[in-house]
Amino acid sequence: MPGFSALDHAHMARALRLAELGLLTTNPNPRVGCVLAHAEGIVGEGWHQRAGEPHAEVFALRAAGGRARGATAYVTLEPCAHYGKTPPCADALINAGVARVVVASEDPFHKVDGRGLEKLRVAGIAVDSGLMRDAARDLNRGFFSRIERQRPWLRVKLAMSLDGRTALANGESKWISGEAARADVQHWRARSSAILTGSGTVLADNPRLTVRWSGQVAFRPPTRVVLDAKLRTPADANVLDGSVPTLLLHGQEVQPADQRYARVELVPLAAPNGRFDLAEVLRILAERGINELQVEAGSTLNGAWFAAGLVDELLLYVAPVILGDQARPLLALPRIEEMTAGRRLRMVDQRQVGTDLRLLLRE
Repeated sequence: MPGFSALDHAHMARALRLAELGLLTTNPNPRVGCVLAHAEGIVGEGWHQRAGEPHAEVFALRAAGGRARGATAYVTLEPCAHYGKTPPCADALINAGVARVVVASEDPFHKVDGRGLEKLRVAGIAVDSGLMRDAARDLNRGFFSRIERQRPWLRVKLAMSLDGRTALANGESKWISGEAARADVQHWRARSSAILTGSGTVLADNPRLTVRWSGQVAFRPPTRVVLDAKLRTPADANVLDGSVPTLLLHGQEVQPADQRYARVELVPLAAPNGRFDLAEVLRILAERGINELQVEAGSTLNGAWFAAGLVDELLLYVAPVILGDQARPLLALPRIEEMTAGRRLRMVDQRQVGTDLRLLLRE
């Protein structure tokens, strides 16, 4: 890795902050920021705002105009080298006469994957990569997961009492967490490409699985995904209202008998014994451009994701309430006989949200 200066770090940090401005709007594209600078002086900057619209480099070059010549471009992801919905950004940087390009992370997408950097080098531009790579990849962990692993980044969202319970024995769960925590969840929904639940949760809680915010915040509505092997979802379920794109995955041997599902997309899938292959579910969602998948389901489905080893991240809200040992548990998992067999998670972030504690953990 080349030696990067403090100035390089400062400009790339700015580019990453710009990239974050597209956190809720770029799906299925990655969030990308770009800074054009002569030494410490920034002459242009931009970020990718929406899929199908110009990339970060284009906005930065427009802002810089003729001052882009001889500048250094700091980009959080390798400039594209192909014609998609927009022309190649590598060509735009070359034509603008930039002298150097510093990239945080290479782009593994098969139409880029080193071609952008190579095109810049062939044009005589100095290219350095790897500056703040981990931060750039984390910002786009869903995109990298979809491209490199052919499955979305899977985040399970849960709220529990101090004694690890998610609902009373009769199923009542509104509300374990406080108002601030429930508002915080809307941010995580908005950054997700899709929100997934099971038919059991639909029958018990009739959730909408939509982003609900007061005020004007731009976001791309996440797709709703319902796993319903036996097509039990009732006709008046909120997830069938057609307000946002919805996928309903069902057992391929079960066919809809009426028009209740007319406003959603039905996806038949093998479901022996009423259970889906969850890895296959993720593959199907990746093919549809789902980067980050947030699961909001019951203990059985949540436990199945963990048992299959498919959970990347756990978003857990802990409320200062005790519900007792007759209340429903957090996850339904096979019995563990030895402490060494327990699943150890790594703490990524912890903070208080209203009266609750929010934990972000990864495998």
